[in-house]
This record gives sequence, structure tokens and C-alpha cells, in this order.
Amino acid sequence: MPPVETMEVDSPVTEVEVEITKKDVKDVDTTTTEDIREQLRQVEKSVITKEPRFVFRVLRSLPNTRRRLNPAVLRRIILHSYSYSIKERDNLLNLVGGDDSLDVVSPIQRTRAPKQGASSPLPERIQEGILCSDQLMQKITTQNRRTLDLLAARCYFYHSRTYELAGKLDSIRSFLHSRLRTCTLRKDFEGQAVLINCLLRNYLFYSLYDQADKLVSKSVFPESGSNNEWSRYLYYLGRIKAIQLEYSQAHTHLLQAIRKAPQHTAVGFKQTVQKLLVTVELLMGDIPERHIFRQSTMRHALAPYFQMTQAVRLGDIHRFNQVLENYGKTFQADHTYTLIIRLRHNVIKTAIRAISLSYSRISLADIAHKLLLDSAEDAEFIVAKAIRDGVIEAWLDHEGKFMQSKESIDVYSTKEPQLAFHQRITFCLQIHNQSVKAMRFPPKAYNKDLESAEERREREQQDLEYAKEMAEEDDDGFP
Repeated sequence: MPPVETMEVDSPVTEVEVEITKKDVKDVDTTTTEDIREQLRQVEKSVITKEPRFVFRVLRSLPNTRRRLNPAVLRRIILHSYSYSIKERDNLLNLVGGDDSLDVVSPIQRTRAPKQGASSPLPERIQEGILCSDQLMQKITTQNRRTLDLLAARCYFYHSRTYELAGKLDSIRSFLHSRLRTCTLRKDFEGQAVLINCLLRNYLFYSLYDQADKLVSKSVFPESGSNNEWSRYLYYLGRIKAIQLEYSQAHTHLLQAIRKAPQHTAVGFKQTVQKLLVTVELLMGDIPERHIFRQSTMRHALAPYFQMTQAVRLGDIHRFNQVLENYGKTFQADHTYTLIIRLRHNVIKTAIRAISLSYSRISLADIAHKLLLDSAEDAEFIVAKAIRDGVIEAWLDHEGKFMQSKESIDVYSTKEPQLAFHQRITFCLQIHNQSVKAMRFPPKAYNKDLESAEERREREQQDLEYAKEMAEEDDDGFP
């Protein structure tokens, strides 16, 4: 008799477990609602005291709050906050939709699904989001309060993000320009920084690099912008400079973008910047360090770029073509495909440099065979250009159809050590200047050591009494 196979059967869910599940969901929603109400009180406190640091505190906690949102929490906040405008309250309630019963995990989902958080992510309802974002912009544009600047800047970002997800990013370009002019006139530095980044992203989304470069040249990014906005701005600047063949400036901007990015969060942003930075370093003729590709957060994302780096380092044209064929779609999704195509010349230069170091004399036909070129004439043109650019030290014999390498020159007798030393000193000075600019002090800290008017009167009174006592002692000293 064959053995009977055992089957896993879901255990029946009792009413007590269902009640416990509902209670856990309600407790999480209640905690989230109380946190949001406390944030609203912080915003109100910021308006009363005119101190923006309370709003900064609320904005820093916004990513954590966003993960815990669900329709039930949104309805509670709307009912609690919109007591003065019934029309707006009903409109927002219609946009949120759903009821309390839909937010509780069903017993079947609880037994068959893996353990998850009580609050699931909200679905992406793009059209409702556009409608809500338009209403929010109508309300913000009618206000002119400096205490609203930080919140309005964050609203501009989400407004642009909503239209980007809908594929209608070009339709709000004129609106963003008008708000940028308004923020510039009102000295709204945070809004100005966010709007410049939104416009740059708008242009780069449609590959309008010339318009983006004109925007950078015609506008001034505020020095008091937050580090996050500075990181975005420097990344967009690096993309523009890389397309314009200004690789040194692009490398500098991308390095600064990584340094200003958050250390423990924003992993996706740092991966995007690092992909572009690796490509730019390869275009500059440098090879990125291996530890960059070994980081746990970068290993999988930079795997195609690691193989590309190996192909460039070895000067292997065949391997370069193979990597480009295998990961072409990945490079296009990362917006680095155009730059990767340019790396073919770097691969050829590296191969020519390796050939010149390995052979004192080699025929052009052999060079064409090693570089996978069509003819010896193509190899002659490429070698001549490499000699003219200073890539190799050699000379060509047109009649003999060969390349003759020159004797190697001592590097320390050239200007290369001086240039490398100058580059390192410049880098250190830039870090020092940026550190000084990034220093922050607590508000009104300069008044800490200054005495008040009352303390000054007490001190002067004590000085007068002490002077009188000294005069009396002097009088007592004479008969």
C-alpha cells in the first residue's frame, strides 16, 4: 500500500483571532492619526512663533508617516482638520473613498498571506491624484504667507511628481516657470530650489538638454537650499555637463551630489548617481575603484557597469560589444546609453596604449586585427589620432605600414605629478569651503553670553554699592 501524502490545510480562524487582528489594525491607525495631529500642532506652533524649524521637523518625519497611511487614517485627519469648510471636506472624502471595513485584513488574507504590516501601501490612483494636486495648487497660489513657504515647496514637488507618473509633465512647465518667478521675487529660497529642480527634471525627462542648460545659466540656485535639493541639483547638473562633453565638471558635480545625499537613506538616488559617475570616470580615462562595486547596496545595481569597466580596462572590443548587447536596455533605462556608446573610443585608446607598451614595433594589419577593425587604413588613422592626442609615444611609417614605439619617458620628469598634486589640493580646499558653508548654529545663539537690561542694572547697582563701600573704608582709614 503506497504511503499517504500529507497535505497542509489552513487551520480555521476563530472569532478571537479576527478580533485581535482588527484591534491591531485599529491601534496602528490610531497611533498614526495621533502622530499626524501632533505634526499639525507643530505646524501651528511654527506659524505662531514664526520659527521654521518646527515645520522642518514635520517635513523630516513625512516619509515615515507616508508609509503608514491608509484610507481610514486619511478620513480621520480630514474629519478632524476640515471643520470650517464642509465643501472641501466632502470633496476630499470623495477622493479618498472606501470605508473602515475595507481597511481591516480579512481572516482568509491573514492565514494565507505572509506576515505584513497592518497598513498596506495606497494604490496609485493617478487621475484622482492629479485632481487633488490641481486643487492644492489653486489654494497655494492664492496665499502669500512666509510661514507657508516650506510646505508649498514640498507641494510643488509632489505636483510635479504626479504629472510625471501620468506622463503629462510638459503640461505644467509654464506653471512651474510662473511659480519660480514668484518665489524669486518673494525671496522664497526653498521654493525656488525645489522649482528649479522640478524644471530641470522636466527638461531632462524629454532630453531637452539645451533648454536645461539655459535654465541653469539664467537662474541662481539659492545657497540656503537644503542638502537634498542641492544633491538633486548637482546630479542634474552632472547629467547636463556629461552630455556636453564636459566630463571634469560633471565628475565634480556628481561627487558633490553623493556627498550631500543622506548617508543611510535614498539608496535609489545614490545608485542612480553612482551609475552616471562610473560612466563619466570611464569617459575621463580613469578606472573606478573596485570597492565601489562591492558595496552591498551597489553590487546588484552596478553589475552591468562593472562588466563594462572590465572591458574598458582591458581594452577588449569584443567584450565591450557583448556587454553593450546584453545590457543595452538597462543602459537606456538608466539614461546612460548615449554616454556608453562614447566609451568605444576609450576602449580603443586603452587597447592602443597596451599594444604600444607590449610591442616596440607592430604592423598596422596586426593592430587592425587586434582592434577588430575593417582595414589597416582605419588602424592607421586611429593610431595617428592617438599619437596626436598624446595617448601614446610612437611614430608611424606610412610606407612600411607599421608603428614604432618610442622609449618610455620618466613620468616624474613631466608635469603629471604636479597636476595630480594640484587636483588633490583643490579637492581638499573645496571640501573645507563646503564644510564651512554647511555649518548650522542654533537660533539666537549669539545672545547667550549677552546680559539683559535687568541684569545690567543689577550689575551697575552692585558696582555703585561696592564703590560706596570702598569710599567709606578709605574715609575710615583717616582720623
